[in-house]
Amino acid sequence: MAEMSQEQLEAAMGLIINSGNAKSDAMEAIQAAKSGDFGLADEKLATASQSLVEAHHAQTNLLKEEASGNNMTVTLLAVHSQDHLMTSMTFNDLAKEVIDIYRRLDAE
Repeated sequence: MAEMSQEQLEAAMGLIINSGNAKSDAMEAIQAAKSGDFGLADEKLATASQSLVEAHHAQTNLLKEEASGNNMTVTLLAVHSQDHLMTSMTFNDLAKEVIDIYRRLDAE
């Protein structure tokens, strides 16, 4: 049975952890905007964006390794980590839109 290398495992876990943090911060940003705290909402969005940058670094490391000929064993964990990243990116984009709606409602 093929296994992931330690570096691949760490990269996959980095994707999962940072993507999860980004999604949680984006959800907290929405909740802050819902209660009218747009300063906190902006802070949480900034933190979410930084977590996504970290997740992208982990993904880039995996891509560089594969591009240099060190193919990654595709495992459920590897697929799960990519799923986390894509879901978090989408959720972050949607959170920005929801917060914009709350800002407009608050301005009325």
